[in-house]
Amino acid sequence: VQLQASGGGSVQAGASLRLSCFVSAYYYGSLHMAWFRQVHGKEREFVACINWSGQSTNYADFVKGRFTISRLGGENTMHMDMVSLNPDDTAIYYCAATSWFAAEPPSEYQYWGVGTLVTVSS
Repeated sequence: VQLQASGGGSVQAGASLRLSCFVSAYYYGSLHMAWFRQVHGKEREFVACINWSGQSTNYADFVKGRFTISRLGGENTMHMDMVSLNPDDTAIYYCAATSWFAAEPPSEYQYWGVGTLVTVSS
């Protein structure tokens, strides 16, 4: 399983971005997916997850109402739409996949992609 994240960039506070994660796995449809983020010197933190069917999602409190995670089975791609970005959202964002449970701890995820950097300036 390989994951490739894209869509990061440098934006002003209040702007929007869409992150995408392409998953190269024939069994993509059975994987639960998630986004995490990490700031240098801090632990990787959970942002959002979505189950294999796309019918169940969960978000960290600090992104509720601003970020939306989604997936399209036919495209093997997961997205996260981010609006009202603020400087605290600056981080490297990682997509992850698991065949176990759509959960919050990073340890639940078996597969990780290389991160994409999001920088939000005030």
